[in-house]
Amino acid sequence: MKIEIKDLHIEAIIGILPKERQKAQTIIVDLWAKYDYIDGIYIDYANLALMIQKTLIEKKFGLIEEALLALKDEIFHTYTAINTLKLRLQKPDILENCYVGISQKWNRKKEK
Repeated sequence: MKIEIKDLHIEAIIGILPKERQKAQTIIVDLWAKYDYIDGIYIDYANLALMIQKTLIEKKFGLIEEALLALKDEIFHTYTAINTLKLRLQKPDILENCYVGISQKWNRKKEK
């Protein structure tokens, strides 16, 4: 199975510039995760989205790369059925004419 969370908008402090540390900015999160569905074992996407939101708001990361890696660690730790995870974090308000962000894909087997 594959779960997707697209365009999750979160207001959080992420950045190293002084103006980014003073006021929350919009962060857009996209997630794709493959997992083994076994009868009755599933991924609760509402709880997953809430965990992502809570982590980004509470941690106030300096670098978006740190946020991405922290989310990966927390997701793999919490959701052991997930085998493959791809995350993208975007900051749509940094530049006027585009969204900027980062993404990465991980396979759990390689993480062990």
